[in-house]
Amino acid sequence: MALNVKDVPETSRYEARFEGESTVAGIAQYIRTKELIAFVHTEVSPEYEGRGVGAALVRAGLDDARAARLLVLPTCPFFAGWIARHPEYQDLVYQSRSRVSD
Repeated sequence: MALNVKDVPETSRYEARFEGESTVAGIAQYIRTKELIAFVHTEVSPEYEGRGVGAALVRAGLDDARAARLLVLPTCPFFAGWIARHPEYQDLVYQSRSRVSD
C-alpha cells in the first residue's frame, strides 16, 4: 500500500495517508517564512508507527524545502535526529549567524 505525503499550506503541515485510506497516518507541523521553514512537531498515529510514516514526512518536507531554496530549522526532535543520520540533507539546516552573546 503506497504512502502519500502532501503539503497542506492552509493548516501549515504535511499530512501522510496510505493510499485508499481517509485517516491521516501522520503529520509534520511547520512555520514558514520567505527564507526559512521551521519544522516544529511531528506526530504519527500509534496504529501506523513502524511503517516509515515519520521518515516519509521528513523526506517530503526537506525535499520541498530544497526545491523552494529554503533553509530548515529542525526544532522538532524527530526532524533533527533524522537529519543528523542523513548527511545529504545537512546543508539545508539553518545556522545562526548572530554575533550577539549573553
